[in-house]
Amino acid sequence: MSLYQQYSNALNGITKPLAWVDMDRLDQNIKTNLKRAKNRSIRIASKSVRCVHLLRYILNSSEQFNGIMCYHPKEAAWLAEEGFDDLLIAYPSLCAESIVSALTATTKPAKIYFMVDKLEHVTLLNTLAGERGVIANVCIDLDMSVPFPMLNFGVHRSCIKTPNDALKLYHKIADLKNINLCGLMGYEAQIAGLGDNIPGKLIQNHIVRYLKKRSLPIIEERRTETIWALINAGANITLVNGGGTGSVESTIEEPLVNEVTIGSGFYCSHLFDFYTNFQLQPAAGFVTTVARQPASKIVTCNGGGYVASGNAERIKMPSPYLPVGLKLDSNEGTGEVQTPLHTGQTKQPLKLGDPVFFRHAKAGELCEHFNTMHLIRAGKVIDEVNTYRGNGWVFM
Repeated sequence: MSLYQQYSNALNGITKPLAWVDMDRLDQNIKTNLKRAKNRSIRIASKSVRCVHLLRYILNSSEQFNGIMCYHPKEAAWLAEEGFDDLLIAYPSLCAESIVSALTATTKPAKIYFMVDKLEHVTLLNTLAGERGVIANVCIDLDMSVPFPMLNFGVHRSCIKTPNDALKLYHKIADLKNINLCGLMGYEAQIAGLGDNIPGKLIQNHIVRYLKKRSLPIIEERRTETIWALINAGANITLVNGGGTGSVESTIEEPLVNEVTIGSGFYCSHLFDFYTNFQLQPAAGFVTTVARQPASKIVTCNGGGYVASGNAERIKMPSPYLPVGLKLDSNEGTGEVQTPLHTGQTKQPLKLGDPVFFRHAKAGELCEHFNTMHLIRAGKVIDEVNTYRGNGWVFM
């Protein structure tokens, strides 16, 4: 039986569109990522999962998984309420209400780390922590982009770009009574989140691989020198976080990095199909149904326009997955209320009401469109679990 038929049978009779997770494939991805990280501790990126049930499932699958990388202070507070106790907030915040919610959660007990890269972040944290009589653990965000002529290879993330930048901030932190600097994070997005084996992009792939190779020694040197500079200045750095799904193999080569982050490597959204150093299994997506057939080799589905964030380009659209051979219309793409698909290359005839399965470009963002996810194992739905949205959690 084809995978299309298995999924179709499993979800027969359930109202669509809906989001699904193949738990057997999720398990395979968990095993693959554990092997890739060797014995290095792995922090799970919640942004790429956005489901408490599955965060807990992954975390409990191996002792090698330790902690969650959150993307919002209120998220950290709510995860603490759910029993998670090692929470690194990956992005700075200047929202006092959100910060207070996370500071309050540190008394549960739950160890929470706040990300900083400017004095304003630290000053506000110190004031709010002091008012509540707690110590805020902070982590400096070290920018990992690499400047090349006419190109900043990476993302515009942090203003801490050198060991000296980090030292200047640390000296100001050291004078604050309610701040404890104990971490450094460096996310090399240009390695971790940029595919280098994209079909039809031969020249681009060679350029990206070349730039990645050139970047790696620069990244390692910057991160290593920054860690030692902070330690030699008196900082008690116990957490050094690096990398992401696409950079695990290179990040674990740095001995001072004591944990790597993996997020998209669990669901394996379609942007993570195109890497030379690893291969994962598509484990999540959404399904809708054929509503119309405007031409002999075209069907039109309900909905589908769940476009991923970032630069507005075609690759950020959901990709037709099953049945194999469906193609998006080049003029229309995916639409908010309908999506036309060309069926000329599929061997599976589609009629009105038949399901069509898609994969999202980015992993966890899919969950912003659905309240629940249907979990499939061995060809059967075994559970329906809430996404963050289904919990009423919205983080801005």
